[in-house]
Amino acid sequence: MADFLPFSLFASSKHHNPYDCYNAAFIIGSQHSDAMIELYTSPTPNGYKVSIMLEETGLDYTVHPIDLARQEQKDPAFLAMNPNGRIPVIVDHGNDDFVVFESGAILVYLAEKTGQFLPQEGKARSQVMQWLMFQMAGVGPMMGQANVFFRYFKEKIPAAIHRYQHEGQRLLTVLDQRLTDRDFICDDYSIADIATWPWAVTHKWSGIDIEGLVNLQAWLKRVAERPAVAKARNIPERGSNSDTTRAGQSIIIT
Repeated sequence: MADFLPFSLFASSKHHNPYDCYNAAFIIGSQHSDAMIELYTSPTPNGYKVSIMLEETGLDYTVHPIDLARQEQKDPAFLAMNPNGRIPVIVDHGNDDFVVFESGAILVYLAEKTGQFLPQEGKARSQVMQWLMFQMAGVGPMMGQANVFFRYFKEKIPAAIHRYQHEGQRLLTVLDQRLTDRDFICDDYSIADIATWPWAVTHKWSGIDIEGLVNLQAWLKRVAERPAVAKARNIPERGSNSDTTRAGQSIIIT
């Protein structure tokens, strides 16, 4: 098993942790050698999606932290599980050691396995899937590229930084509008919230201003206060800004 990866995507250049304003303690999750689910992951928004889902569902799981800076996601043993060489990955020992990769696919798989956080009724299910895809195709990729050009590229390209920060802000504005008179994205808490929150909460690291997006701000706080989220958002453990940047710079060239 790899050591906990010492880097964090949840801090700014001024050592601000965007979680601080949501007033919830960080707790490292226990690991179970006889767990049903093995989770191979890193302290990134995509990784935290699955940690949150596992905590929310109450499934027993073991965490295998993957050190991205050391390129452990490119090891042959990892590539045998996910040929794309990206985290997260789960292995379900309760289903013939079935392997699932891609964070969105993992959330759907675990929702269907447990009957939680994904409605059964057709229209309600479709709404959750639509907003899950909104995150997978929009919020995550755009904020991820904002991180690359704003934080990790040594050469600063203003047009690229503006492009991805502007699009990230636009998408968060769409989310803010969706949250008008709603506690959660699809009324009831769902995998749409679980997928989107770990990215949206990192807006400062991406250089994206959410001033005036009051519905989004309230939702960020509301989700952060859930006990499972308070626990899972530090599984695996996060580290320093410099480690974040070092790992980010190593990832963008692979």
